[in-house]
Amino acid sequence: MNNKHEVLFVSHGGGPLPLLGDLQHLELVEQLQEITQHLRQPKAILVISAHWETDVATVTSAARPGLLYDYYGFAAEAYEIDYPASGHPELAQDLVQALISSDIEAYTTAMRGLDHGVFVPLKLMYPAGNIPVVQLSLNNNLDAEQHITIGKALQSLECENLLILGSGFSFHNMKAFFAPQAEATEERNLAFEHWLKDTLTDTKISEAEREGQLIHWEDAPEARFCHPRAEHLLPLHVCYGAAQRAADYYSMARTLGRTAGLFHWQADCD
Repeated sequence: MNNKHEVLFVSHGGGPLPLLGDLQHLELVEQLQEITQHLRQPKAILVISAHWETDVATVTSAARPGLLYDYYGFAAEAYEIDYPASGHPELAQDLVQALISSDIEAYTTAMRGLDHGVFVPLKLMYPAGNIPVVQLSLNNNLDAEQHITIGKALQSLECENLLILGSGFSFHNMKAFFAPQAEATEERNLAFEHWLKDTLTDTKISEAEREGQLIHWEDAPEARFCHPRAEHLLPLHVCYGAAQRAADYYSMARTLGRTAGLFHWQADCD
């Protein structure tokens, strides 16, 4: 892995609830606040959020991106959340060039703001909002191999102390979130979570094996129950592509009665 870049995948919780004092998000809030103690202070953050899908890889390039309150039905305070992070137009252009150099079509946009998959975890991790942030979209074909390839392209970025942050959820079945806490559902949830942990942290398997398992994630135990749609999982594939080795650290928090996995690839220090 490029020794200038640190890579982190987090589960970002349900909408704005982690910022509103929701009791079912206390473990997740603690997890996100605690992990920053193990990270180098980033000079810039690149976020791949589950909540932005496009036909072609697209990067936010505004110097002062606004926020997208892309949720509904919450109290008024959820639409007054502020996160004053600046953008990073130079990093956005460098990212597009890195993707194009890897034969991945890519563009910038100065029109889109940062969605809640970006500002919710970052407000917990870096509340001052004084670190520039750029967001990269998912491809709406939701192809696992392509998102690993996108991650590999990020390795060539020349940006000192860059944090690459995948923001999704290790479990994302909306019906199951709000269903009774049946033991069978819990077992299905944990079966996939354990597979994910083993796949990402086992140092005894080759990277070819690890990548193959992630590409064919649908073959994992209870995969499609835990992810009826892949958008909350694929930020993790981008993270793995950027790291290309076993994760150094894993933790799990309980959120909305389900698992919220976190994976960290520590950058090598000079």
